[in-house]
Amino acid sequence: MEAKPPSKKLSRDRIDFFDKVYKLVAKIPYGKVTTYGAIAEACGIKSSARTVGWALNSAKESNLPCHRVVNRMGALSGKMHFGSTNLMYELLIAEGIEFDEKERVILEKYFWNPVKKKKG
Repeated sequence: MEAKPPSKKLSRDRIDFFDKVYKLVAKIPYGKVTTYGAIAEACGIKSSARTVGWALNSAKESNLPCHRVVNRMGALSGKMHFGSTNLMYELLIAEGIEFDEKERVILEKYFWNPVKKKKG
């Protein structure tokens, strides 16, 4: 059976989702981080954390603060997309963000919840 190309609606939905991601990432405050999953939830599709990562990878040439998005454990799982594996870490350190002994952002202290901010 031959595979069908994605419909225009799917493509438009993906573009709309990516645009929502970019708008939220632009709002992450200096000195704070959020997670792929929190962004996905704020965009209305809680199970799309991986798609948030794809959107951010597509935005690496933008001026968006993509370095402020970490995985649910606070790890810098997207660091390989910054040209240097240390750049994401260095950018966060420069903003005063602290890491634990496992080199994960201390989410209890630095997490910004886009769901809360979006609602009120």
